[in-house]
Amino acid sequence: MSAALHPSVQTDLRAPTAHLDTPFFSGIHGEIGRCLSDWLPKQAVDERDDRAACREWVRRLGANQWLRYCVPKAHGGALDELDSRALVVMRETLAFYSPLADFAFAMQGLGSGAISLSGRSELQAKYLSGVASGELIAAFALSEEHAGSDAAAMKTIATNPINMETNGQFDSKNASNWHLNGEKYWISNGGIADFYTVFAKTEPNLGSRGITAFVVDARTSGLDDSEHIHVMAPHPLAKVAFRNCLVADRQRLSEVNDGFKLAMRTLDIFRASVAAAALGMGRRALAEAKTYAQSRAMFGATLADQQLTQAKLGHMSTLIEAAAMLTYRAAWLRDSAAANPSAAASYPAAAAAAKLCATENAQIVIDMAVQMHGGRGVQVGQKVEALYRDIRSLRIYEGASEIQQLIIGKAVLRGTA
Repeated sequence: MSAALHPSVQTDLRAPTAHLDTPFFSGIHGEIGRCLSDWLPKQAVDERDDRAACREWVRRLGANQWLRYCVPKAHGGALDELDSRALVVMRETLAFYSPLADFAFAMQGLGSGAISLSGRSELQAKYLSGVASGELIAAFALSEEHAGSDAAAMKTIATNPINMETNGQFDSKNASNWHLNGEKYWISNGGIADFYTVFAKTEPNLGSRGITAFVVDARTSGLDDSEHIHVMAPHPLAKVAFRNCLVADRQRLSEVNDGFKLAMRTLDIFRASVAAAALGMGRRALAEAKTYAQSRAMFGATLADQQLTQAKLGHMSTLIEAAAMLTYRAAWLRDSAAANPSAAASYPAAAAAAKLCATENAQIVIDMAVQMHGGRGVQVGQKVEALYRDIRSLRIYEGASEIQQLIIGKAVLRGTA
């Protein structure tokens, strides 16, 4: 693999910070964004081996306190609780410099988010400080080969020999080990994670109402995460198989059969941050296009002097800024939800709109940047070529664009969008 395929994060371009002064953000968010923008250009990570690079990004992000924004203050975090605006600011900035650095940060938050939300103090104490320091790598194991958008269709099963009393209620005092059997697909950090937040059917006939969450250490007997999945923008991805994998009941994360709600709550927190990652990639593509256009000689002038180029740059900027406003608004609504019932009701559709608009718009912007670069745009090793591959998965993972359209449409009918 060519070294140019995954260039160092070092760049003369700086992530924009003007948006940090908008009313959606507070002083702490501005400080986070500006400090991160100062820190990132000094980093140089060899990303030719995506697994080694991801481990290195987790190490650096943890050592420099950035992963503390992935967990609550009570367990080593920087803020009292998970803050969507902080996540948005950080992911947009990270993705501008290195989509793999953004991936490493985001998966620490997503993989441990259910633990932060669950309220089970023993598990929080066991895992969250390690996530914040970068000593533990987290993973979120929900998707299966035939259960992506329809998570309730999962086939992974968790059984317990004494999981029910005669009255049909779970007996936690007498519960023994759970037996996990099944396969999870498309699992980010698969193969390098220290633990997996796993969702499995405990009452298969109940659909989404029969799913329970567990935290499973990667070295648990019966867990196999050795089958790597290779994708167009390399990052750690694997199939995680469970073959009579024994998990103690103390590792159960949710109440029995309440795991689906926990999964959706976790995804809700991070959905706006996916939009932010797309923004970061789109902003980088625009910056690359601007720099290239100003230096490319054409017809006795530069490419930037051509009116068609100016119109394209204007279109790209407008697409990014429109998505940015939806993204920042969604994060603000989520952070306001505890004190504002109206914000809580509006947030799911707002987050869906942000993810839909930002990922779709970033795809268009990056494609326009590739086109503006001409032949160089498809040359392996060019930043816009790498971004072209990086952006594509964001329109699929954590809720495909079509699912976001359904969420928004239902909210329109309910009057909450």
